Amino acid sequence: MYKILLVISVVFMSLQIQAQELKCKVVVNADRIQDGNKSVFKTLEKSLQEFINQTRWTDKTYEKQERIDCSMVFTILKRQDVNDFSGTLQVQSSRPVYNSIYTTPVFNYQDKQVHFNYTEFEPLRFDKNNYQSELISLVSYYAYLIIGLDADTFSLNGGTDYYRTAQDIVNQIETPNGGWDAKTNQMNRYNMIKELLDNQNAAYRKTLYDYHIKGFDKMADNLREGKNAVFEAIKNLEKVYNNNMTSYVLRLFADAKADEIVSTFSAGPHMDTRKLVLTLNKIAPTMANKWSEIK
Repeated sequence: MYKILLVISVVFMSLQIQAQELKCKVVVNADRIQDGNKSVFKTLEKSLQEFINQTRWTDKTYEKQERIDCSMVFTILKRQDVNDFSGTLQVQSSRPVYNSIYTTPVFNYQDKQVHFNYTEFEPLRFDKNNYQSELISLVSYYAYLIIGLDADTFSLNGGTDYYRTAQDIVNQIETPNGGWDAKTNQMNRYNMIKELLDNQNAAYRKTLYDYHIKGFDKMADNLREGKNAVFEAIKNLEKVYNNNMTSYVLRLFADAKADEIVSTFSAGPHMDTRKLVLTLNKIAPTMANKWSEIK
């Protein structure tokens, strides 16, 4: 009996140690593709799901319940050749709020410059030190971005090492065009990670930490105190705006948090939200209609 219990204990511990960082739902939508072999998309979806969730991205041990909830939705718009695909990728992630069943969105971004080659049943393996393929680099980049952003919500500047790995992936690209292009002023993979590591945007990363740890994680104990902390965290983004009013990290924050902010400050306990709305209109003016919903 003792031996049986010992074996069960060892197996359980092994499963805990092997638990990876991400719990990612992958969808490959190819409804717009009418020609050719359609089974390749189901194979790709299954392969990506296994690749993302079974790869050990960091040297940290994650308990099963600590895995980061996220999703990657590929929408295939063109099939230029048998194995040549292009389209978009919607990436989202969230993290739990302390002492609550609520999960708060952390990342919500649509990459419109997705282009890769994939042969059905080809193995997907990540090599941190060497470029493998456009598809592997794309998915691995977002895996580290998700992990880095999540780490920043739990520890001040906790995501730095993961952002640097994502930047290494960018630097390994053999032909850095499209989403990897360093010569564009548009928001893309290159510019996103560059801004996250820019010291001028340190206030954004402090906002991520304060918003979650001092704000949402405190709401179960003291709702008003938590909401005040969220407001102060948002106000801190004015430092980013003052350095660069078109900073991409301001858009990253607004895209992820807009609905949550409106919902949070439209409910009780009542607060004077006039200064909050002014700040939001300043840092994210394109969402003025959204901010007007805060009552």
